[in-house]
Amino acid sequence: MKRFLTRGGVIFLCVTAAAAVLLCVAAATDSGTDPVRDAFGGITAPLRAGGAAAGRWVESIADRFTAAEQLQARNEALEKRIAELEEALRRAEADSQENRRLRELLGLRQQRRDLSLEAAFITARSGSNWSSLLTLDKGASCGVAIGDCVVDSRGALAGVVTEAGQNWCTVTTVLDPSSDLGAKVFRTGETAVASGDLQLMTENRLSLHFLESGELKIGDLAVTSGLGGYYPADLVIGSVEEIRTDDGGMERYAVLIPRAEIGEATELFIITAFSVEK
Repeated sequence: MKRFLTRGGVIFLCVTAAAAVLLCVAAATDSGTDPVRDAFGGITAPLRAGGAAAGRWVESIADRFTAAEQLQARNEALEKRIAELEEALRRAEADSQENRRLRELLGLRQQRRDLSLEAAFITARSGSNWSSLLTLDKGASCGVAIGDCVVDSRGALAGVVTEAGQNWCTVTTVLDPSSDLGAKVFRTGETAVASGDLQLMTENRLSLHFLESGELKIGDLAVTSGLGGYYPADLVIGSVEEIRTDDGGMERYAVLIPRAEIGEATELFIITAFSVEK
């Protein structure tokens, strides 16, 4: 290497480089191009290609971000619309239930013009296995008194008021073991007593006692008798599901399905006054 880097070697290198430059110039001249521009273009061509590719990549990324933003905005708009529709549906369902309740109440008032009704909501239910009690949000300030019958929107008997405060009352339902109601079989007119029963209460049932004739049939309706004028007559208590004989074999009694849906009701109607047929 040291030998090559002598004066003769340097001269050789210079001559070789000059010859190469002359050859490039000659080739560029023959082709009719600017040699400097051609040489610069050859050097920068890979850079230009890389720049173009990078530009296309950046543009594609920007397009993706734009599409994602548009999709997010569209999803947010759809979620807002869905929430609005769900709220409208809830309002429509609430309005439908309110309309149905008002229609039922109107029908009840038209069917039983002899009854004065006070609407009340259930605020509490007894948590005991030994009783079936309801607390309503109406009391003496609305004319509610002990002994008032309580019905559902179809006029079926749910129970009787046994306590009354100024703005609340307690209802002992027809299922409660302490409940005894004068009743009659609607089809035959036979009088009986509808009573709550501790064992039957757990099955959402009550009993019909003191049946003398053998005419009772499955499906017969038991209604309030109205005897003595203490309760309104012809409030439906329940329908006969089964006819049984007690353990001693002495008495026939019926198991009743209550007509009022006591466990599912949210609103009931207190009969604050009624007309007695003469």
